[in-house]
Amino acid sequence: MIKVSDTAKTKVIQLMAEEGFNAQNDFVRVGVKSGGCSGLSYDLKFDNQKAEEDKVFEDNGVKIIVDKKSFLYLIGTTLEYSGGLNGTGFVFNNPNANRTCGCGESFSL
Repeated sequence: MIKVSDTAKTKVIQLMAEEGFNAQNDFVRVGVKSGGCSGLSYDLKFDNQKAEEDKVFEDNGVKIIVDKKSFLYLIGTTLEYSGGLNGTGFVFNNPNANRTCGCGESFSL
């Protein structure tokens, strides 16, 4: 399961609307790919298509889809949004990550 904080929910709904997606029907696709300074990096985008092998979750009114491979890396993660002085953007609080880079965009297990 992937959780969504209140601040992330608000920003997701706003950005989905700006990009022509509907938060009631469409998804936030979250994934993991090779790369970044720690070895693995997060991938987040909006999607209106679900593949057969995707796992689907809904938390805090946000529908999330994750491919089967990425799900193993993301179990228990909370998607948050930071708008503070240290930078603006989505933050993945991943309990499975042993090490993260300074910018928080990549991790290793």
